[in-house]
Amino acid sequence: MQTKFLDQLNAFQKAAVTSIDGALLILAGAGSGKTKTITTRLAYLIDEIGIPPSNTLTLTFTNKAANEMQKRALSMIENTTSHPPLLCTFHKFGLLFLKFYITLLGRKANFILTDSDDSKRIIKELNADLVPLPLVISEISRYKNSQITPQESLKNAHNELYKHIAKVYAGYQETLLQNNMVDFDDLLLLPIEILKSHKEVATEVSQKYQYIMVDEYQDTNDLQYQLLKYLCTTHNNICVVGDDDQSIYSWRGANIQNILNFTQHFKNAKMIKLEENYRSSKAILNAANHLITNNKERLGKILKSTLGEGKPIEVLHSFDEQEEVKNLSKIIKKLLQSGVNPKDIAILFRLNALSRSLEEGFNREGIPYILVGTIRFYERSEIKDVISYFRVLTNLNDDFSLLRILNKPKRGIGKTTLEKLKTLSQTHHCSIYELFASPSLETLQSLQKEIGKKTYNTIQDFFKTLKELQESQKQSSLKFLDYFEEKIGLCEAFLQNSEEVDRVSNIEEFYGLYREYVKQNPLMELEDFLNELALRSDQEDTELRKEQKGAEGISCMSVHSSKGLEFDYVFIIGLEEGFFPMVREDTNLQEERRLGYVAFTRAKKELYLSYVDSRFYRGNRANLFPSRFLAESKTLNQEGFLGKSQAKYEVSNDTGFHKGDCVIHKIFGAGRITEVTKSGKEVKLKINFGGLFREILSSYVTKV
Repeated sequence: MQTKFLDQLNAFQKAAVTSIDGALLILAGAGSGKTKTITTRLAYLIDEIGIPPSNTLTLTFTNKAANEMQKRALSMIENTTSHPPLLCTFHKFGLLFLKFYITLLGRKANFILTDSDDSKRIIKELNADLVPLPLVISEISRYKNSQITPQESLKNAHNELYKHIAKVYAGYQETLLQNNMVDFDDLLLLPIEILKSHKEVATEVSQKYQYIMVDEYQDTNDLQYQLLKYLCTTHNNICVVGDDDQSIYSWRGANIQNILNFTQHFKNAKMIKLEENYRSSKAILNAANHLITNNKERLGKILKSTLGEGKPIEVLHSFDEQEEVKNLSKIIKKLLQSGVNPKDIAILFRLNALSRSLEEGFNREGIPYILVGTIRFYERSEIKDVISYFRVLTNLNDDFSLLRILNKPKRGIGKTTLEKLKTLSQTHHCSIYELFASPSLETLQSLQKEIGKKTYNTIQDFFKTLKELQESQKQSSLKFLDYFEEKIGLCEAFLQNSEEVDRVSNIEEFYGLYREYVKQNPLMELEDFLNELALRSDQEDTELRKEQKGAEGISCMSVHSSKGLEFDYVFIIGLEEGFFPMVREDTNLQEERRLGYVAFTRAKKELYLSYVDSRFYRGNRANLFPSRFLAESKTLNQEGFLGKSQAKYEVSNDTGFHKGDCVIHKIFGAGRITEVTKSGKEVKLKINFGGLFREILSSYVTKV
């Protein structure tokens, strides 16, 4: 590797890059050049040390980050190779692993990955609206991430609500197995099951990947931690990069203890801190440092600006949300008139509901803005139809996808017929395709009686067409699309309605994606293409919803959406107790403070903090108090401004259980509590059962 790349690093970055053997935590503050450090380290391993690229594994959380890091690392490597290093997301690694080893679980290798929308549809059908769907979905995901089987969840269900959820979980798992599907949680859970029960596989994979690096380590969950431990079966060469002060995804299962306890988890681990910040001014970093030092659970670091003092932070105090948006508009108009590009300005909020007053105010003031929304291309109805067709072509026994497309375009097959087909397949213990493939005389008569001869013939013709399409796809992946459209005619059906032109455009864009994929991956199968699509993260599929057409606008987004981004000018609104920090029964105040730290450190040149005395929310107007974060960051110099009012918002953390308590569980035995969190009215305990960590509801254990 050219030495000039090492010369561009500061002393601590260089130390991190050249520390090769053993476990290493690179504690990288916001804007400290962590991506530059980790990509240079990968290039150093390959080009300077001579490690074969195939012996390295770098794991990230988004495809976008993986692609960017690979591009930057490869640009530094002089000795190019035909086998580039594997740099991918945790879930992509899980997908690749299962392609090789899922047969060890007695399952076929041509499985299909369901996206979150499909998983939701399966669960919704099983749930029948008896319990709020988001609760069922989150609990099933929690069970999987806690490695709790459907049988265990039913056995441990302590009330009717959780008995129902356990039954839905069991039905959901059965549906996945019947249709040879895996979901996102399975991409981590199943590899761990295999590695746990097949020690020789753990040894083989660990020997293959001799040098492992992990980006955004503070966002890892328990399954990802376990996976990394198995990957280090034969060595201890793991380098993780992360920032405990930017751990803001506990609601998604991220466990901050992974980074806090890294040096205990991996033998002889060392830590290097990156504290030089290349993004923000000293004034901004001083406020961020003051704020985050109020957290107790952190490894500790102080960001130092390389850019000078900068403009002091400005605190905007308004009577209500209408006056707030007027004050924002005055400043933003001045910035725009001085030549500032709208894309360099962002407004951040803790709650999405706060965007409503911004939209109304900016429309009145004529300020162009962009709301970062969640319109996902792959969740559009017409795209899901094409994907369902492709899934059935990879597996004719996939009833879940088949039932979606049997009458698309319309073939005269109604909802009642679809329900009858579903019931008949369950009665005969086979898939719908198998009902029609070679039916006995009795089955044939039963089918024709239930759905009618005409419908029976229509479906038989449909399966014949699908078989022809399968052959076409095998013969020529590129010509297959033309034959598919000719035989199925989705675009033709939509073109009959002039209002559906956008749907046709979307389908054609999807076809273009498929053609491009085939050109770049000529040996890949159709299911590989489908699984690649499902892997695309929510963040990368998010589009910008432009409220003012034809204009580039300032970005308005939640703090969570802003992570990883940076803007010259940042406005944070809603800095009132109850809004930011958000204070509820299950509030984790330390995570709220980390969110504040993330918000502050998005700003490069100027930071504006806004609070109001009164805000309209959920049909009521409430009198509010300034956020404690203003005092903690020392940006609002008004001693005692919270006064007694703060007590009104404090959340009692006395759950009866405390970190360090010894407890007994009827299955797992004695264990020690390592973490206590509230989830609504429930109390969740993280318990160490002799090295086996489990997340258990408090009602399932008793104190010793």
